[in-house]
Amino acid sequence: MWVVIKFERKNFFFLKSNLEKKFGKDCEFYIPKLLFQRHTKKKWEKKEFNLLGDYLFCFNKKFKDTKIIKTMNYVKGLKYVLQGFKHSQNEIKKFIEKCKGSEDIDGYISEQFYDLEINSNYKFFSGPFLNFVFKIIQLEKNKIRILMGNYKTTINKKEFLFQPV
Repeated sequence: MWVVIKFERKNFFFLKSNLEKKFGKDCEFYIPKLLFQRHTKKKWEKKEFNLLGDYLFCFNKKFKDTKIIKTMNYVKGLKYVLQGFKHSQNEIKKFIEKCKGSEDIDGYISEQFYDLEINSNYKFFSGPFLNFVFKIIQLEKNKIRILMGNYKTTINKKEFLFQPV
């Protein structure tokens, strides 16, 4: 059963090792990540971001028992376990499958993750248009026609990272 855990970033490896000691090596952890590249001072800078911030997914068959979840709350590095995970197993599985399906070779979420919609606003996270907001006016297989202010242009989907605003 999958659980959603809010954790302390600085104690992630400690949390992971403690959960594996407590519940065995069958614990599967998943944190969807984005790779963000930007150009600063004549060089490219890469940063890794967790898509869900301080949250991660953890799977173990033993999580069906609520008593085990209560004992889990006392592990160092764990802030809390989100309630309602038992009733949301299908949604959690679908989300994880969607994330894993849109990962690139290095394990980072690619641009295929977002369902793009015409006339919706998005913000660039990479490239020369960093932090610019644009509107999609036409979708093609590998290209997008966008409107930034009064300028219309076409961009390649695979060259830039962006997210809905």
